[in-house]
Amino acid sequence: MNDHDDTLPAPLAADALFRRSDLSKLAFATTRDLSPAPTLAGQKRAEEAIHLGTSIRARGFNIFALGATAARISSSLRKLLEAAPQPPKPLSDWVYVNNFAAPHRPVAIALPAGRALPLQKAVRKLIDDLRATLPALFESEDYQRRRAAIDASMRTGTQKAFQALGDKATAQGVAILRTPMGFTVAPMEKGEVVDAEAFDKWPEDRKKATREAIAGIEKEMEETLRSIPRLEKERRDAVRALDQETARFAIGQEIEEVRAAFADLPRVIEHLDGVRDDLLQHVQLFLTQQEDGVGERVDAMRLGHPFERYDINVIVSNESDGRAPVVEELNPTLGNLLGRVEHMSLQGALVTNFRMIKAGSLHRANGGTIVIDARSLFSEPYAWSALKRVLIRQEIVIEDLAHIAGFVSTATLEPSPIPLDVKVILFGERWIYYLLAALDPEVVQHFKVLADFDDEIDRSPENEALLARVLGGLAAESGLRPLDRGAVEAVIERAARLADDSAKLSLLAEQMRDIVTEADYWAAAAKRDLIVREDIERAVLGQRHRASRIEERAREMILRDVALIATDGSRVGQINGLSVIQLGGFSFGRPSRITARVSPGAGRIVDIEREVELGGPIHSKGVLILSGFIAGRYAQQAPMSLHASLVFEQSYGGVEGDSASVAELCTLLSALGQIALRQDLAVTGSVNQHGDVQPIGGVNEKIEGFFDVCAARGLTGHQGVLIPASNVQHLMLRQDVVDACRGGRFSVFAVRTVDEAIALLCGRPAGLRDADGHYPEGSVNRAVEASLMRFAAARRALAANGKTGQEH
Repeated sequence: MNDHDDTLPAPLAADALFRRSDLSKLAFATTRDLSPAPTLAGQKRAEEAIHLGTSIRARGFNIFALGATAARISSSLRKLLEAAPQPPKPLSDWVYVNNFAAPHRPVAIALPAGRALPLQKAVRKLIDDLRATLPALFESEDYQRRRAAIDASMRTGTQKAFQALGDKATAQGVAILRTPMGFTVAPMEKGEVVDAEAFDKWPEDRKKATREAIAGIEKEMEETLRSIPRLEKERRDAVRALDQETARFAIGQEIEEVRAAFADLPRVIEHLDGVRDDLLQHVQLFLTQQEDGVGERVDAMRLGHPFERYDINVIVSNESDGRAPVVEELNPTLGNLLGRVEHMSLQGALVTNFRMIKAGSLHRANGGTIVIDARSLFSEPYAWSALKRVLIRQEIVIEDLAHIAGFVSTATLEPSPIPLDVKVILFGERWIYYLLAALDPEVVQHFKVLADFDDEIDRSPENEALLARVLGGLAAESGLRPLDRGAVEAVIERAARLADDSAKLSLLAEQMRDIVTEADYWAAAAKRDLIVREDIERAVLGQRHRASRIEERAREMILRDVALIATDGSRVGQINGLSVIQLGGFSFGRPSRITARVSPGAGRIVDIEREVELGGPIHSKGVLILSGFIAGRYAQQAPMSLHASLVFEQSYGGVEGDSASVAELCTLLSALGQIALRQDLAVTGSVNQHGDVQPIGGVNEKIEGFFDVCAARGLTGHQGVLIPASNVQHLMLRQDVVDACRGGRFSVFAVRTVDEAIALLCGRPAGLRDADGHYPEGSVNRAVEASLMRFAAARRALAANGKTGQEH
């Protein structure tokens, strides 16, 4: 088999532990001397995607922007969209007006941008003018004379009918009498009403004739009385016709002035014709208006006033400069997206009308772009489904959440839909998109363009210069002091640390803004006009200090020997592993003691963390890999007769990840070979079945975590950390760690194989097989293989004894 080289690695040089920024080729004294960076600096892939998505107006080519929260995607998108070329299609204003034929179905009308508010103003002026003009017309002498003639005609007609009936009754010897209960007919003789006693004395033939006359008069009187409502209706119709005739000229003149201003808009002209007809039908509204206070007219367009039926509800008013709107919706509830119909309480009931229709963000973004926070969108009931319906129908239909959920039965409106032409951009973290795409395949139907924002860029002189310009823009945009060269270099170095890679630079602008903002505070405290390196370093130190309480308590437990971690001496089957703890936006490294115990067995390695369900699947996979390595290297001639247990001592929470598998393998080999491991070294790294050490995450935090424990106990010059060689490129260690390594008080070793790691930990070579396939005497591999052979022999002997016993 392939065993690895036995050469031991030397400690890394101090220059390999931290890569300094060098802006000597960039000519500037402060960031004020630098030109602003592009809006999406370092985001070429995302910028191309956004340009593509905003340029294609076809259905479905909306954009889903992915990136970390601290990337400030929304602000970058807004700046980019505001500077983007304007769409060729002109924008529209939108208004809702009363549908006089069906008030529960308000009508939406589109107008050219900038025309909605003038229309609303013109209609309101129309009503105000009519409120002054019409009452004066109806108080004129001509109107009063004609109105009096109508009333007199009705009275004359009624009087003539009753007079004729009275004369006829008198001629037939009966009288019509008015009583409190109405009219009655009685017999009459010589001009006097005959009472019942006298009437009974009349001859029968005369009484009969009189009764017949009374019946005939009563019938005719009934017909006459029935004609009075008809005559009254005729009077009202005549008055209404007079009112309309009187008002028609004034209303027509005012309406024509408005029509002339909007003659190019057929839908507006159609609505004004409806307003004119309705005004003529409701002229009496102007004659019954009330005064509010002393000489102060009531607002005719207030909610609940009769004249509000003629108002114009402007829901979208765009600027006439033609620039497409860019709307950011951070609270995408159903009502905020699609608009809503509000209600008001009137006499104990909830009522509404077209003026209570409120626009949503989709209305305001119509013809442009709307930017929506994806996490907020998916947190709101019905919002995502409603947005999909809008994108499918390409029109905005106002939906009421209460009615959808069946909470209320209040009468509401059915506003006519508004055609939609909008580019939708959702932004959010990557996991949101990938989870959504897995659960709802329609997302790719509606969002065909993916704009993936990089979290980092390659660290090159050009990109360092680009980041310097970005910092200048951040400082200027936030009103902060300019940064000098040293401060810019310090932020660039911090950007590499945030990227966890000396060859990368973080593009998470929010984190850099926080650092610069806090550094500006310290510059102000020092009464400096510029931000210098010292301010940046103090800001970084302050951020760490404010979040380090848990880290300090964990380190205190180690220093007080509550959590057992040795930093000197050596011990069999025990090693210092390293882990990273993340709390919010802060992470720190912490050493953990890992131990192993071995005995003859059936070839099983027991992961105690997994057995008690504290180990995650990746950690369990790493432990199983150890079995493959040991079997492949040491169990070629005989079955692996081993029982081993591995555990993270004093671990009371979950363990996940395979970054401790090198440490676990080394402590297992130590227990098998009964070879002590150095406790002044800590180990991190993943291992494969061939013994190759693989990279892990959080290497800087892990090194610094063990360094802080060693420094607190006193650096001896022998302490250090073993890391995968492939992680060297990620090193951006704190200055105190680099200084200690440069002074020989601490060391960082880069190992490529488990043989290099075990040799450093044991102080003896791992050992390579010779031509006969044997490991050299005194090597680690020789001791491990010998132990496994003893275990196998013991197991065979036990099996033989058991068989012999059965035979006896």
